[in-house]
Amino acid sequence: MLEAGGCAIDAATAAQAVICAVMPHSAGLGGDLLQTVRLPTGSEHSLNATGRSARSMPSPPSSDGGTSVTVPGVVSGWEVAQRRWGRLPLSAVLEPALRAAKEGYRVDAILHRSAQDQRRRLERFGGGDWGLLHLEPGDLWRQPELASLIEAIGKEGSTAFYQGSAARAVAESVSAHGGSLDETDLARHSIDVTPPVTTAWRGGRLAVQPPNSQGVLLAMAARWFEQRGVVPDEALDHLLVEVTEAVFAHRDNAGRGSALFDETLEVDETTAARRGGPRAYLHTAGVAVVDSDGYAVSSLVSVFDDFGSAVFVPELGISLNNRAAGFTQGSNAPRPNARPVHTLAPALITDATGRTTALATPGADGQVQTLLQVMCRMRFLGQSLAEAIAAPRWRSENGLLLIEAGHPRLDALTEQGHPCTVREPGDGVFGAVVAAGFDDEGPFAEADWRRQVKRGKR
Repeated sequence: MLEAGGCAIDAATAAQAVICAVMPHSAGLGGDLLQTVRLPTGSEHSLNATGRSARSMPSPPSSDGGTSVTVPGVVSGWEVAQRRWGRLPLSAVLEPALRAAKEGYRVDAILHRSAQDQRRRLERFGGGDWGLLHLEPGDLWRQPELASLIEAIGKEGSTAFYQGSAARAVAESVSAHGGSLDETDLARHSIDVTPPVTTAWRGGRLAVQPPNSQGVLLAMAARWFEQRGVVPDEALDHLLVEVTEAVFAHRDNAGRGSALFDETLEVDETTAARRGGPRAYLHTAGVAVVDSDGYAVSSLVSVFDDFGSAVFVPELGISLNNRAAGFTQGSNAPRPNARPVHTLAPALITDATGRTTALATPGADGQVQTLLQVMCRMRFLGQSLAEAIAAPRWRSENGLLLIEAGHPRLDALTEQGHPCTVREPGDGVFGAVVAAGFDDEGPFAEADWRRQVKRGKR
């Protein structure tokens, strides 16, 4: 896209669309998009392309099936991003995804394993005849229905998804599996473009998505460390765990946004409080892009759980999200025509020198934790971006501290009372960071080895 005269916006949309075509277990046209953008002028914008629950949503929704589906937002996000900031037409940026769907994609081991793991769910909710379920690794997978949908969106815009036969097919599939999302819900869908939530960081600022993203939890944690100042090397991981669990106590109220900055975080600097908090959800895919003109994009696309709700729409060749399963309690309690708190938390960091870095990672509640570890390793341990991404990580999850084998602080964390459970290096719970940025020397990018290592490739 850059070589074709586009900017980072065009490249991000193209990459997101390809992910939706070839990684349907993580993302798809039945899912959502959250994206933070920095323009060459220095202005920052948060694009919230997430959908609402049905106007007649049953309470509470299930974790999969029709009741768990919210209006998919990603298609509207692409259209708005391209109209506001892109240089290329929507049809051009969707062309690589169209080609992948029409001409075919070799099924890799990751996709095959995910499809087989979720086979029963997909068969239960209408996907029994989906070609993907009947292929082996290395087989060529063509998706003519998806190709037709992508082509129509490129020509007609988002109305090709939210109105007419596509909207009707979505509504009918949801209804067939117990949900109440209908064509009117789809037709009424809209998205938000607002300023991000920002906080001081390392002489510059950290920008995160405003509600309904729980990205404010990352900002809360960053503020604690900003105010703390110097952190001894040997204390860093313990403090990171404790601050993580302290901010996750406020997850259900993430809708308050920056008002949460007034909350005091109680942190024991020597002993594990063992509060727990973060959950075990995974999945999602990140895209980070910059260009030499000064555009920067940090983004995440997702259907939430593997294949989302597992509700399959045969006419479109897509599975639908299960974001209604993200409702919890309090101000995030299930309700009609509402957005649940989202785990998607893309971030942009600009330091005092003007160096800008776009960061994102999959991993649901692990996103805040992974990004915080990378940020603090750079700040307090003096590591480069590449070193901070490659370093051993941990994840607080359901009352346990999952930690990569070989982590240098394993024994110390155990002695401080953390309930450590060792996982093999590269386990999916530890995320897969995407990072791109620019400084005085121009654009740069870093990738995370973890995305492939658990499949035997590093």
